Amino acid sequence: MREYTEKVRPPRTIFLRWPFGHPLGEPFNFSQQRAVLAESFKALYTIDKPGEIIDIPFKWRRHKYDKDSAQTLRNLGV
Repeated sequence: MREYTEKVRPPRTIFLRWPFGHPLGEPFNFSQQRAVLAESFKALYTIDKPGEIIDIPFKWRRHKYDKDSAQTLRNLGV
């Protein structure tokens, strides 16, 4: 819930407009979960302003994920 995140102001945040309780995505959708993790780790490196929120444009159950997220994780050394 974005409005709560804006009030709490954590150091850095990615925001997905997904059902509550599914922070990494659908159960057993490994490519989706890898993509979310890749974007999360990228945010750790790119957010330089405290409290910044990055909106991730992934769509719940309608977004196609590819192998790029796995490569992004490898490039980040994760």
